[in-house]
Amino acid sequence: MKKIAVVLAGCGVQDGSEIHEATITLLAIQRAGHTYDCYAPDKLQHEVVDHTGNTTMHEDRNLLTEAARIARGDIHPLDDYRPEDYDALIFPGGNGVAKNLFTYAIDGVDCAIDPLVRQAILDTYAEEKPIGAICISPLLVVKAFEDMDTTPTVTLGDVDDMAAAVEALGGRHVPRAVDDICVDEANKIVTTPAYVMAKDIGEAADGIEQLVARVIEMA
Repeated sequence: MKKIAVVLAGCGVQDGSEIHEATITLLAIQRAGHTYDCYAPDKLQHEVVDHTGNTTMHEDRNLLTEAARIARGDIHPLDDYRPEDYDALIFPGGNGVAKNLFTYAIDGVDCAIDPLVRQAILDTYAEEKPIGAICISPLLVVKAFEDMDTTPTVTLGDVDDMAAAVEALGGRHVPRAVDDICVDEANKIVTTPAYVMAKDIGEAADGIEQLVARVIEMA
């Protein structure tokens, strides 16, 4: 039985983790006969969005507290993550990833990455354990390896500006269909477009389920 760490970025597509992507990931792990733990940074999120109208709300929310909604309360601060305790690491997507785990949604290719998130990715890589990244999260993984002697190969589907961002941050982009995955065997990185391209939850699930299966296989 494998044990997978899943890193969340709050709760909700516009300001946190994409709930469909996160839930499909957890379900796929469990249905394959394995277990997971959820983690999130313990800090305030960049903004709070009213999802009924995609408008900013003038209040503060904590990423860990909000991610606990998806994890049904069973959540751990990212400070406590130790790759030696797990067989793999997976990042679901969502705009909150690009606002809170790194700042691509705000700063584009001049983005910064949360130091704890970068450390989690690089420590997992150093342990030679696989990393899965969904939706916008492949770009997060590429950002983590920026200025290092590693060129991650990832996919964000066939969206030209996303491909350009991957290349600008030092990665290699490979176009893939919404229901497909990209496997970087050398670096043990598995990616899928999900809602970068998906029109509905079924399309997102096709790629995510493949990603989880391949991550577990590599572990």
